[in-house]
Amino acid sequence: MVETKVSQEICLTEYPSGMPTENNFKLVQVHLPEPTKEGEFLVRNIWMSVDPYMRGRMREGSNSYIPPFKVGQPLEGACVGQIIASNNNQFTVGEYVLGMLGWREYWLSNGSDVMKINPNIAPIQSFLGIFGMTGLTAYVGLLKIGELKEGDIVFVSAASGAVGSVACQIAKTKGCRVIGSAGSKEKVKWLVDQAEIDDAFNYKQVDDLSEHLRKICPDKIDIYFDNVGGKHLEAALENMKTFGRIVLCGMISQYNSSSPQPAPSNLMLAITNRLKLQGFIVRDHYNMLNEFHEVMAKWVSEGKIKWKETVSEGIENAPKAFLGLFKGENFGKMLVKIGPDPAL
Repeated sequence: MVETKVSQEICLTEYPSGMPTENNFKLVQVHLPEPTKEGEFLVRNIWMSVDPYMRGRMREGSNSYIPPFKVGQPLEGACVGQIIASNNNQFTVGEYVLGMLGWREYWLSNGSDVMKINPNIAPIQSFLGIFGMTGLTAYVGLLKIGELKEGDIVFVSAASGAVGSVACQIAKTKGCRVIGSAGSKEKVKWLVDQAEIDDAFNYKQVDDLSEHLRKICPDKIDIYFDNVGGKHLEAALENMKTFGRIVLCGMISQYNSSSPQPAPSNLMLAITNRLKLQGFIVRDHYNMLNEFHEVMAKWVSEGKIKWKETVSEGIENAPKAFLGLFKGENFGKMLVKIGPDPAL
């Protein structure tokens, strides 16, 4: 008789309309068999990530770059876990792996789409943040898409968020003047005092965002790293230099809209100022992963990059953590700790 492991999982109960609620999620228990097939191994999740892009997968028939979640099935997302049983000589018990089967306590793998991680480089949850997709997104967005150059004036929206905070600091390491927007006094203070960017402001306390940017960027903006869209994008368009570059990373202000939102009313400025606007998906740039890990490890060791984490405890709190992203409750990377790390 095959032994089974009881695993708790978070399933989607229905596709939300507008802002999701906790009623759109359900905690269930399943019985997961121990690995019996050649090449299989069992992973116990320790950390998982919740990210704004997941909202796009909660739409029926979504035409996004990644298929929608299925109602009644466990959600998916980046996770870090430890192998606890294995029939695969390439993946041994005790090793840590990075995968995409978060939102659950245990999962079986045959080794595809799984990457080993070295806990001696950094805390294992860092591979969901600064050393993971988050850090790589900032790195690719600025250096490849934005064509960052020393001396550029860079404006980053949601600058205290997971990607934004890394983007700000990468730009600083490259000798740029960096301005960031955030949603609280505490976040603004961290950006100036810890991330050491040149200027930061609480957008909630600004009446006219375009005018505010005009005052703090009198020489205008070379690169706008957009995580928000909406009024932030319109304000940036008003203040871009000729031949400026706008990196379209995310548009969290629109993720919960139940109908398509109008384009920026001043998009004509992209033509008159000969701007480059380019969206990107980080998974298209995994060929840069080794380069990124080498460079980021150096920056971290030199104290040039700092990061913040917001942690929820327990798989049952994953939906609440996810919803918190749209309320500005995260400071840096939003993580869920699913279980203990035996190495600590």
